[in-house]
Amino acid sequence: MTLAILHEDAQLVILDKPSGLLSVPAKPPGPADCLEARVRAVRPEALLVHRLDMDTSGVMVFARTRLAQRHLNWQFERRQVRKAYVARVWGEIAGDGGRIDLPLICDWPNRPRQTVCFVRGKPSVTDWRVTGREPGATRVALTPLSGRSHQLRVHMLALGHPILGDAFYAHPTAFAGADRLQLHAERLGFRHPDGGVPVEFVAPAPF
Repeated sequence: MTLAILHEDAQLVILDKPSGLLSVPAKPPGPADCLEARVRAVRPEALLVHRLDMDTSGVMVFARTRLAQRHLNWQFERRQVRKAYVARVWGEIAGDGGRIDLPLICDWPNRPRQTVCFVRGKPSVTDWRVTGREPGATRVALTPLSGRSHQLRVHMLALGHPILGDAFYAHPTAFAGADRLQLHAERLGFRHPDGGVPVEFVAPAPF
């Protein structure tokens, strides 16, 4: 029941979610343990604002008032929130950066997997930049310009470089290349609900 609290004030609680922990409870009979439950055990007023995939670690914000929740939801809905991720991907990427613009849709026969679909997919854009290279793997900074489910995971797969340790999308060699999904939400920036001052919170990647 440990919590890595990065910051808290009268409006917000900022946490570093570990990999392997759900953001919200699973549907019965799935597990009830999740970050939301752990936060509410010590801050009963905490309100959910957004989610991270279970295997993704990193910065998450919870609101402590309804007004703060509405303010933050408004920013997320209008894509005014600044998000930055770190990932280690399989293979050695050619080039130093670029943009992936591929529409995504749920792959219903295999949900919760997502897939690229140019007919019915929703617009999805990710900027990527190489920050480090190692034999057989590349470290990248990822900036999602949209907020689709599994967006970063599917976009890196489409680039030919699945994220290491990805149980959904990586081929066996890439999946075996790490003991957890190598994806971490390192930075989260937005305007503070109390006064609108820009703030940013950082949790360095644990890999």
